[in-house]
Amino acid sequence: MATTVFGEVAAQYDDIRPGYPVEMADALAAYLGGTPELVAEIGAGTGKGTELFSRLGAPMLCVEPDPRMAEHLRAKFPQAEVVSADFESWAPPVPVPVLAGTLVWHLLDPATRCGRAHGLLQADGVIALIGRKHAYVDPAEQAALDAVFAADGKSYPDRRPEWIVDDFAASGLFRDVELRRFDSELPLATERYLRLVETFSPFRLRTPERQQSLLAELRAAVDGIGGVVHLRLETTLNLGRRAR
Repeated sequence: MATTVFGEVAAQYDDIRPGYPVEMADALAAYLGGTPELVAEIGAGTGKGTELFSRLGAPMLCVEPDPRMAEHLRAKFPQAEVVSADFESWAPPVPVPVLAGTLVWHLLDPATRCGRAHGLLQADGVIALIGRKHAYVDPAEQAALDAVFAADGKSYPDRRPEWIVDDFAASGLFRDVELRRFDSELPLATERYLRLVETFSPFRLRTPERQQSLLAELRAAVDGIGGVVHLRLETTLNLGRRAR
């Protein structure tokens, strides 16, 4: 898992990234069938997902590799145990009952992530991952902004809503695989939209010069369609139980 992609903009990430609907916690609680002894959250960042998972009422163990992100996390959730480690190297003393994460699965090695998660879970343990696609309500806005990203030559991934549960199922390591979807809309004025884009990993991986050029092009595009982007947040709760 990259350790510096988001830490460079930790405060901005915490400010601009949208949170998650409380109904997702209710859905997860229903799937679990009770309060677990512990929720272990990988790639916890500044605590956007921690806020949701803590609604389960269980102790939180948050694993975060970047100290700049972890600083925000500790300040917001002093009751949580925060471990400085990445997913690949973290070794809990005993298998965990719930392994959770938000917007983290795509950052992990596709060849090993399911096997690694399986090994961290206790028998019948639950994996609960949140995914999100930042889509657009208005097709005209979608076309205008897609054109800017396409011209840059590094388009953002367009994953199907089912891609995480498909990964679970294909591994054969999880049973009772379920997908719950929670969509919402979020209007953002030009500068707020640009601040959000600045926290996306494909943007962070561009050179500083290309970042500034892309922001200028996006600013012109958003101003050209009225100065407001209407996002559709397609948020998924991806669930499964350790099969064996």
